[in-house]
Amino acid sequence: MVLKATDKFATKAIHAGAHVDVHGSVIEPISLSTTFKQSAPAQPLGEYEYSRSQNPNRKNLEDAIASLENGKHGLAFSSGSATTAVILQSLPQGSHAISIGDVYGGTHRYFTKVANAHGVDVSFTNELVKDLPSLVKPNTKLLWIESPTNPTLQVTDIALVNKTVKELNKDILVVVDNTFLSPYLSNPLDFGVDVVVHSATKYINGHSDVVLGVLATNSTELYERLQFLQNAIGAIPSPFDAWLAHRGLKTLHLRVRQAATTATKIAEFLQSNDRVIAVNYPGLASHPSHDVVQRQHRDGLGGGMISFRIKGGAEGAAKFSSNTRLFTLAESLGGIESLLEVPAVMTHGGIPEDQREASGVYDDLIRLSVGIEDTEDLLEDIKQALKSASA
Repeated sequence: MVLKATDKFATKAIHAGAHVDVHGSVIEPISLSTTFKQSAPAQPLGEYEYSRSQNPNRKNLEDAIASLENGKHGLAFSSGSATTAVILQSLPQGSHAISIGDVYGGTHRYFTKVANAHGVDVSFTNELVKDLPSLVKPNTKLLWIESPTNPTLQVTDIALVNKTVKELNKDILVVVDNTFLSPYLSNPLDFGVDVVVHSATKYINGHSDVVLGVLATNSTELYERLQFLQNAIGAIPSPFDAWLAHRGLKTLHLRVRQAATTATKIAEFLQSNDRVIAVNYPGLASHPSHDVVQRQHRDGLGGGMISFRIKGGAEGAAKFSSNTRLFTLAESLGGIESLLEVPAVMTHGGIPEDQREASGVYDDLIRLSVGIEDTEDLLEDIKQALKSASA
């Protein structure tokens, strides 16, 4: 199957990276071999030599990710955190990086507790455009953006921030974590950034049975540098995990659109409920960056993630989270099933309280990952959990 430049997202999701094997298999089989036969020394029979360096299933997934992110190159890793680590490892010792403040707890952990061991110092800000001129240093090599952020769902004007930082220093690498939206809702490479990354554990795989990370880029030089580290460090997914993630990717557009449709209705309900203090959801007209969402997200959709503050403090959040029927209390997101968590004591529990609250992560904040169950059933679950929390 040769895709055309005019093929739309759903067509690419089904067919990108789907190569028919010698048997004519419509779905390529899993290649578990760790090594591949050579006809003579250093002359492999095909394009593969050793599975850490490359594997058919991983290559298929990487090609599909590149296609859906409108990039030239894709790479897959053993986890989203491994993807982050490889990018940071690519920076010279003594480098400085800038990150948005409201960032995934695992990313914050790497930036503050691991990157410094590699000689990389990281500064945080929640006001990127305003603070960039004062934060950029001569040794600044990286800008890390999450949009929407985890878990307060702040939206960054990616094109504006990319333009701003490149005017300050064109050599600063701009990376966008697109996990919360998936390639279906947004393609940051289209706004000029250098790299887009995902925890493919989430929406890309979509079935809560794979831990995996991916990135896409249009830079061949950067791709080759990161590919070298992928191989040298060995931060690779198994063939089976790559196969599963590629299978999940084929229904991404259907899953994400359904989740976003339901999330919009839940967010609207929460916004009107007197037991709720505030709602963070990019699909609401009241979101402070709603105009950016209209430009930056497919059809202005807000995605499947919501966070909200509930009355009753930490106790109220705990009661709500312990009384849902369909929303499972668990970390992670982006699967077919609905999940919820309390970030302050779960995904972001390792961040000091003052830093958490500076980013809006209070003890009463609840994060919802809306799945693809029936919309009315999920709404009813939210309603009864709110009643239980206030009892």
